[in-house]
Amino acid sequence: MMDIKNLYINRELSWLRFNTRVLSQCERDIPLLEKLKFLAIYSTNLDEFYMIRIAGLKQLFAAGVTISGSDEMSPLDQLKAIRKYLQNEKITLENHYKNIKQGLEKEGLFIKNYDELSDALKQKCDEYFFSNIMPVIVPIAIDATHPFPHLNNLSFSLAVKLADASHPEILKYGMVRIPRVLPRFTQASENVYVPIETIVHRHVSEIFPGYKLLSSCAFRVTRNADIVIEEEEADDFMMILEQGLKLRRKGAFVRLQTQDGADPEILEFLNTQMKIFHKDIYYSSIPLTLSSLWQIASNKDFSHLSLAPYAPKTLPPFGTGISMFDAIDKQDVLLLHPYESFDPVVALIKEASKDPKVVSIRMTLYRVDKTSPIIQALIDAASEGKQVTVMVELKARFDEENNLHWAKALEDAGAHVIYGITGFKVHAKVSQIIRQVGDKLKFYMHFGTGNYNGSSAKIYTDVSLFTSKEEFASDTTTFFHILSGYNKNRRLNTLSMSPFQIKERIISMIKTEASHGQNGRIIAKMNALVDSDVINELSKASAKGVKIDLIVRGVCCLRPGVAGLSENIRIRSIIGKYLEHARVLYFKHSDPKIYISSADWMPRNLERRLELMTPIYDNRLQDRLLEMLELQLSDNDLAFELCVNDEYKKASANEKLINSHDILENYMNKIYNSVKKDTDKAKADLLVKKFIKES
Repeated sequence: MMDIKNLYINRELSWLRFNTRVLSQCERDIPLLEKLKFLAIYSTNLDEFYMIRIAGLKQLFAAGVTISGSDEMSPLDQLKAIRKYLQNEKITLENHYKNIKQGLEKEGLFIKNYDELSDALKQKCDEYFFSNIMPVIVPIAIDATHPFPHLNNLSFSLAVKLADASHPEILKYGMVRIPRVLPRFTQASENVYVPIETIVHRHVSEIFPGYKLLSSCAFRVTRNADIVIEEEEADDFMMILEQGLKLRRKGAFVRLQTQDGADPEILEFLNTQMKIFHKDIYYSSIPLTLSSLWQIASNKDFSHLSLAPYAPKTLPPFGTGISMFDAIDKQDVLLLHPYESFDPVVALIKEASKDPKVVSIRMTLYRVDKTSPIIQALIDAASEGKQVTVMVELKARFDEENNLHWAKALEDAGAHVIYGITGFKVHAKVSQIIRQVGDKLKFYMHFGTGNYNGSSAKIYTDVSLFTSKEEFASDTTTFFHILSGYNKNRRLNTLSMSPFQIKERIISMIKTEASHGQNGRIIAKMNALVDSDVINELSKASAKGVKIDLIVRGVCCLRPGVAGLSENIRIRSIIGKYLEHARVLYFKHSDPKIYISSADWMPRNLERRLELMTPIYDNRLQDRLLEMLELQLSDNDLAFELCVNDEYKKASANEKLINSHDILENYMNKIYNSVKKDTDKAKADLLVKKFIKES
């Protein structure tokens, strides 16, 4: 009997390999500032991993949990493996930074410490210090009368060891807190950036008059940032969430980052106060807080070191001057973001807010822009007396404060705001507009795989579906009634909703393909694959000869190529200019064959969230999505193949290099130029399909 454990990859180690694929973009032949951006993304990802995943493993270990996943690794074994992995990868990270820095120097763009500057630039930095830095930094003495300060999550400081100028034998320890309002790098000139801590180090004697600096080291702390809220106990959910956000700042320390060669006495002093496990202290030979490299990567004077910007296209029937409602009445419309613009989504809500025939607008909001035109349109609609119902998910991690702000603004305008469902996050992306047309109500729906966020829609790949089909209208109405009222029958007819339907529907479709043996076919694209029940069914289908291709951007706990378990499963990850975020599913023998969804194949999405899976009935739109999936299966430039040893290898390139991001940009440009004056979306779709095949 085969050991089913061989089928599973540890979730945390799989995530680390995903972040390694992000880091490996620095090895590609792309402009230098693009490489700098990937360093920033890698660092931001790792911060969140420590704040949530490592913090969670530490809590499991402290609670005495011995097994925490289908791979049966204990929390302690996972923590050991993660630390070893990251210590090994630290060398790669530092080498990439140093190589990129050298490359930028050849182009005339420099990152220099204060001591490396010319006298003229040192003088500029000195002036900047006294005018901009000195007034806002916080010098902190630490002794019997000055307790060790509270350090916020991801706070950045300079620890110092000082000697009394009058009594050199008297040592003092302190720190200089560097607020986030200050830029991470001081721009000494149009082409020279200086890490702020090196300027602060130079002026410690002015910060602590009468004391001589003996040594200093920059350091950064990471805290447990997961919020646990007892929703059943909450009379006022908004109030208890605000309290939770305050507690997040006081979470346990889980990581300390500092500089190579840091004074051991300073580190001993710091850790006497913070008590961070010595293996969670990371020493770096490059600047800390690499997430701030966006500041340098955004330098417009060196835009030639970045990729040429791509302008998302608005294709017919949108953008032709006709009403959004008239366009959707004619046919279902599918958009592929960011190749196609997010503007029509905004335009639909804006038009609805002003249309006197519109009686109701309903939406779910998970992560939105900090300055959101959609929310402004909803506020305008509510102010005009329209019925506006908005589900604002206050538990969207790291967007809680932004969502609290918008929830209050919507309520003040007269909208009915729903904060969530007890025990569940609402992650579905759906809006419904109801218009009075004659003596009947007409329904218009938008379903998405991504958030109602115009900023992220420019860098995330997602799918939008606009429809006025009656079969979607009833289910969407029911869905919003479930959100706002009491309803034990949480099942839909055309749409599928988690936590009750999506998983059972997916498993049913996998079983259908399995019943067709070698004639079965599954292609599924998602961000993460973790759910053990789904993995087991995929394994059974593979054993019966079903050919299965999975495009999984991030975490994947299914090990492909295991004899007798997953021999017919191929798994790839695409990492490139855009963040792959769409969930698109193809099952050859289902009716219909194609679905889009807000849900990944993870227990949290399938069992602990309200999500939607939307069938695509229009053959024209099915063809478009299938062509997109097949293009990504052919990608040999951005794709990585998951091997049976859990490692990812670059997809082998034949004579013709296939970069799916470039191809999709190119064909959208071509289609836009061909049909920008044409209102026939069907014609545009045919041209798109033809162009993909040619590419």
